[in-house]
Amino acid sequence: MDFIGAYSPAHLTFLLQGFLVTLEVAFISIIFSFIFGIIIGVIRYTKIPGISQIFAIIVETIRNLPLLLIIFFTYFALPEVGLKLDKFYAAIVALVVFESAMLSEIVRGGLNSIDKGQIEAARSSGLTYIQTLWYIVLPQALRRMVPPIVSQFISLLKDTSLAIVIALPELMNHAQIINGRNVNYVIPIFILVALMYFVVNYSLSLVSRRLEYKQR
Repeated sequence: MDFIGAYSPAHLTFLLQGFLVTLEVAFISIIFSFIFGIIIGVIRYTKIPGISQIFAIIVETIRNLPLLLIIFFTYFALPEVGLKLDKFYAAIVALVVFESAMLSEIVRGGLNSIDKGQIEAARSSGLTYIQTLWYIVLPQALRRMVPPIVSQFISLLKDTSLAIVIALPELMNHAQIINGRNVNYVIPIFILVALMYFVVNYSLSLVSRRLEYKQR
């Protein structure tokens, strides 16, 4: 094991560049999957005839597919129908599709956890169904959903490493490039990569615990 050679300034800079790509992909994916997850979760919760069933089929299909397959599909299959995405956007689209399905189930579960009595009271006070959902149900549900949503975000950040299969220049891709130069770098590099993932994911878990504690 060559820790000195593995942790040279050039290698550290190269790993940091990959890590920035990882964080960028994760951040964009989190934003869009959170938005779409809420929209899909609300649609399924409202049980709109026909539409809710269609979304249920789509969500269950995506949730039961491996993310790796979705990444392959967005990068290799979509160009066959005229939609070519570069590696960066292909990874984001795949993550958003997969995580939106996962988050929509968290949202739907959170909405279903709200006592029906509150909904009936709000409706009897003159609020419309949409107003009840927006002002009464959704705010309470979101507070309850914080821990599982943050956990899903942590999973999303770790899942960005799967984009190595399409050679996205993220952290794991750069780590593999360095390891290919010298087998003595493998353990030191993977230790550092694990530490970088741990720091970010543990920080997110601390935020989740803090938010959960404030809700008590």
